[in-house]
Amino acid sequence: MLPNDTHAKIEALLIEGYRRMDAGEKMARVVALSRAVQELGLADVRRAHPHADARETALRLASRRLDPETMRRAFGWDPTIEGF
Repeated sequence: MLPNDTHAKIEALLIEGYRRMDAGEKMARVVALSRAVQELGLADVRRAHPHADARETALRLASRRLDPETMRRAFGWDPTIEGF
């Protein structure tokens, strides 16, 4: 069981709100959350590698989502050597 720090009444309100949303609204939420995760990852890469150029930054970000073999084959980037 996952820890839950949301009060049961608030969680019930959230669930009801999600149930009232149409598919487009739900998809918009998913897209917004995905973008937020992407932005956080990008900020972390930039913090850890402040002198990286745009290509290196993009590769380091992609290596967080793609497996090492795909990174090597598709981009010639080995995250086991270069890091994330």
